[in-house]
Amino acid sequence: MTNISMARRRFVATAAATAAGSLAGTAPAWARTALTVYTAYENDDLSAYKKAFEAAQPDVSINWVRDSTGVVAAKLLAEKDNPRADVVWGLAVTNLDLVKAQGLLLPYAPPNLDKLLPAFRDPAQPPAWVGNNAWVCAMAYNEVEGKKRNAPKPATWTDLVNPAYRGQIVMPHPASSGTGFMYVSAWLQFYGEEKGWKLMDGLHENISRYTHSGSAPAVIAARGEAVVGLAFEFRASRLKQEGAPIDIVMPKEALGWDMNAVAIVKGTKKLEAARKLVDWASSAEAMRLYGKTRSVVAMPGMAQPLPFMPADLPERLMKQDFAWASANRERILAEWEKRYGGKAEPRK
Repeated sequence: MTNISMARRRFVATAAATAAGSLAGTAPAWARTALTVYTAYENDDLSAYKKAFEAAQPDVSINWVRDSTGVVAAKLLAEKDNPRADVVWGLAVTNLDLVKAQGLLLPYAPPNLDKLLPAFRDPAQPPAWVGNNAWVCAMAYNEVEGKKRNAPKPATWTDLVNPAYRGQIVMPHPASSGTGFMYVSAWLQFYGEEKGWKLMDGLHENISRYTHSGSAPAVIAARGEAVVGLAFEFRASRLKQEGAPIDIVMPKEALGWDMNAVAIVKGTKKLEAARKLVDWASSAEAMRLYGKTRSVVAMPGMAQPLPFMPADLPERLMKQDFAWASANRERILAEWEKRYGGKAEPRK
């Protein structure tokens, strides 16, 4: 067989496969619009979200760029004059409001916006971002290590200043972790700034280190390397389901939370595809998917109770002023760094 004949056969076979894929409803790779999507969602969620969206919109694909909340926000701000992302999906609204203030988001209202809880909508019309789901402050208390060190299970945030926890508490760094900033913001809003900083002064005495990951404190406590990890509820729930000897403590007062949201980055050259992603990320299908791992989602009735979570968790959430948190973020972080930055773990 000549080289020309072989090349012709390969071409025919490729064309047939492409046609078959199109008939089956799957667009060939070269025909898809690839979106660059910045995110701070957990790594173990990304595959499920990508798979579900691409099944619903086979002509669009997602290329994730993932990092911690603070890093993603800083990246968006640094790229102000040359945006590289098309969409940001899975970033705390306290960070997205900073990006919005710089004029870097393109307002867009998905078709079912009115089906979402008011707290999950940017007040602007049309909204610059749309909330998807919430994550909530939760202590992961290692029962084995606590008993060994005579460190009792805490019930409130103020319990954490007990000297019995000296060097045995791990917390996320609020500048790099959205979870860390969620804690700091909640304490300052609930207790007031004077009492809030006083609480953190006492807590700092018991901190072993501040991590750059919101998940890490729960993992560290689960491994027995700390008695208490200040993290968020679904990571603690997953670890306990996997057999970690932790109890999950969610105080009834000052129970802070933040929400993940989706937004279109102004300047994208793939606007139609970006809108499709925002539409899907705000859909009932997406809400059901979020609800498998989140206690609170933007559309009522879609979340499934997570194992080991209190049944009244949505009612326990404190009233959060996200606009205040965003407007005061830089001032709060500067003060926090001055007081506590010396215990930050090295960046990898």
